[in-house]
Amino acid sequence: MARYTRTRSGGHLKVPQYNLTREEARRRSSLVDVSSYENTLILTGVGESFRVRSRIRFTATPESTTFIDAITASVERIRLNGLDLETSEVVSPSRITLPGLAAENELTIDAHFSYMNTGEGLHRFIDPIDDEVYLYSQFEVPDARRVFPVFEQPDLKAPFSFTVVAPSRWTVVSNSPTPTPGDPSEVFTELDEAPVDDTAVWQFAPTTPISSYITAIVAGPYRSVHSELTSSDGSPVPLGLYCRDSLFEHLDAENLFGITRAGFEFYEREFGVSYPFEKYDQLFVPEFNAGAMENAGAVTILENYVFRSRPTEALVERRTVTVLHELAHMWFGDLVTMKWWNDLWLNESFAEFMSTLATAEATEYSDAWTTFATIEKSWAYRQDQLPSTHPIVASIEDLADVEVNFDGITYAKGASVLKQLVAWVGREEFFAGLRRYFDKHAWSNTELPDLLSELEATSGRDLASWSKLWLEESGVNLIEAEVDTETDNDAEVVTELRVTQRPWIIEGQPVPSLRPHRLSIGFYSDNGQGRLVRTHSFPLDIDAESTTLDEARGLPKPDVIIVNDEDLTYAKVRFDHESMDVAAARLGDFDDSLTQLLILGTLWDAVRDGQRPAQDYIATVLDNCAAVTHSSGLLTQMRQLETAVGSYLPPESRAEAHTAVADRFAELLGSVPGGTDQAFQFLRGFIKHATTQEQLGQLQSWLDASGDLVHGITIDTDLTWELIIALAAHDAIDDSAITAMTKTDPSATGARQAATARSARPTSAAKSEAFTRILDEAELPNSELAALALGFASGLQTETGEILTSQAPLCDFSTEFFQRVSGWWETRTLEMAQTMTLRLFPPVSEHTVKATEGWLADHPAAPKGLVRLMRENLADAQRALNAQEVSSTSKGALTFGR
Repeated sequence: MARYTRTRSGGHLKVPQYNLTREEARRRSSLVDVSSYENTLILTGVGESFRVRSRIRFTATPESTTFIDAITASVERIRLNGLDLETSEVVSPSRITLPGLAAENELTIDAHFSYMNTGEGLHRFIDPIDDEVYLYSQFEVPDARRVFPVFEQPDLKAPFSFTVVAPSRWTVVSNSPTPTPGDPSEVFTELDEAPVDDTAVWQFAPTTPISSYITAIVAGPYRSVHSELTSSDGSPVPLGLYCRDSLFEHLDAENLFGITRAGFEFYEREFGVSYPFEKYDQLFVPEFNAGAMENAGAVTILENYVFRSRPTEALVERRTVTVLHELAHMWFGDLVTMKWWNDLWLNESFAEFMSTLATAEATEYSDAWTTFATIEKSWAYRQDQLPSTHPIVASIEDLADVEVNFDGITYAKGASVLKQLVAWVGREEFFAGLRRYFDKHAWSNTELPDLLSELEATSGRDLASWSKLWLEESGVNLIEAEVDTETDNDAEVVTELRVTQRPWIIEGQPVPSLRPHRLSIGFYSDNGQGRLVRTHSFPLDIDAESTTLDEARGLPKPDVIIVNDEDLTYAKVRFDHESMDVAAARLGDFDDSLTQLLILGTLWDAVRDGQRPAQDYIATVLDNCAAVTHSSGLLTQMRQLETAVGSYLPPESRAEAHTAVADRFAELLGSVPGGTDQAFQFLRGFIKHATTQEQLGQLQSWLDASGDLVHGITIDTDLTWELIIALAAHDAIDDSAITAMTKTDPSATGARQAATARSARPTSAAKSEAFTRILDEAELPNSELAALALGFASGLQTETGEILTSQAPLCDFSTEFFQRVSGWWETRTLEMAQTMTLRLFPPVSEHTVKATEGWLADHPAAPKGLVRLMRENLADAQRALNAQEVSSTSKGALTFGR
């Protein structure tokens, strides 16, 4: 357990992290069964804390002792079975000990809890436009205990009822339907609390039995729009959409309700189970740390999904997937919940798989699996090649393990493997098994065998071996194609095609087993009209080191052989060299977006592994991106292009590369139709890479024309900020221009963008100020800290590879980081500590690698989450250095139009 610190800075409590082990949870659930929670909260939105009175009824083993979780500002009274407990004897920083339990127990706790600004617990946000206060809860993994006393573990489900006193003009939303607010006098009297004028009380009915982490309280002057649908069982389900008043004009309710209706119909049909809750609200909230949270019947969503400026089509699709992901959780996670966090994947992998399936089959985004292959699977492959890789069913011994496990394996690899499982057992059999699973385990908790037994019953397959190889082992296989040919009548024909697989070995990790794969090998050749078309497709099952594809013998050798054509399996792949060269040079000649993106993904993976120079990827993308029309696929290439130039080229080569990339985007802007999504992304790409005085002058001219059209694209508020940040990153704009823009855009988003712009300046003064604010201003909310850190990292490394010098009293930034990072995990919450560890990590260099290795050697007992992130930072830095070395020795020049 972390050191308990009550030091204050800027009037705000520094809140450390507290642990709970699996063994403690197991022992507690063997003693306790919770009957109900009744929580009364006084939420005025002012001050540092709020009052809560909780009444918890539970059964227990007589004469046993256990504890309840509570991270409080103060505890006024604890009454157990009619007797007051001495707070000084039973209250510790995150727990309250409960001695001498009876068979039937009633516990009443009167306490104050702290408002948070970290996106955890009960987050408080003040809208700078109108000074209105907005509150929302975020409890996953262990943060309900920051709002009320609770047995904080998923298998102790119970009904929760909330009584909330708040300003009468506010809206209050929880898991149960929102009641009509009433007179709070009786509540004030019961609590012996002085009445507060202009308040009301909302008394929510008890929920069905649910886990504490999916309970929710959202309060403030939110505006809303409402609709209704009819569930498959004939019952009406009220729908609500909520956001801040200053964003309400941008809330596209018709689209969001349409996605929601499509999701309801799809899931109820496929699951065979009607929606399990009484209503479905979706609340777009500020400063949210994740994309969304599946609170039962009251989903909270990142308010960036309320588009105040033009989004890419990729972002609109991502919002669709996010909405459907959270809706899928109402069944996977809320109705049926994992017993402990090692089965977190039962929630997240299923929601990821189902949301992609629903997006592809129930919305306009029929190519959602192409997006999945491009974004989710690349995330999974990256995570699976880090030293922290783990099985999908991870070993979770305590909260410190799970809190950093919301990663590409738990989400994306798990969903990839589920897609394969559906193909193997059969779709009809798969969903028949899920129906049995929901019927048997509704409102309860499960483990992996509970699911597998139902799927085995409906499919007739033994899943033990499949589970061991795919769910219970970590790592990835590498699949390659090797082709032998001979000349026959002046034509080159295939004599043998071998498909091989081998484990991708990571130092310090178990060697992955060779897994069974069902994949396809695609032959592509020129059709005589300048297009590369698929001439043959060979389905193939492999489970050994090498398999010969007999059907290919005697066929004309194709121009390109695509391994894992159509993206059927989860594996790293390599093409033969000739196929890769042709595919990269002629990417635009493929008609299918998925094929294009599989080629680019394979090339990018080879660059990351140091098998090809970054210049190959950069040139391939810029030569061919006009042919990439899939928005999410193009956005992925734009992001990877930034990494290729900014991390995988040596520092001394980057300015020239940025210049060439920006020039190419300028050419592309003149060649694609104005106003299209492609044009929008190319314009943003130019802004990101502009480097020369001429290019920066172009940015300034666009900034001066703010509100006008540029290549058919309006320079709107967010695009204006992108221009300002890009100019500031080159110290090419006055601070007065940033200040002026904050007056034009006085929103919280505007304040964050201004913080990023000011900290992006490549000067010692700007970097030192940003770093000092992050360290010293504990009152900084999560979003502003992240904005400062984003700007701080921009331009921190010079063309010589050195880091900008810091100003006294700071040491150099690298030394400051390594000396301070452990302390952040003692005094900051998880979200803040993670952000600082990742965003303030020094730029890649030999010095950074050696310093990280030294830190890891000197801190073997550091918090597990911190050690994991530092090992990942080290692995990424080593990979980047290797890529730089390969790129620096490349004979190829960075030229386009090959």
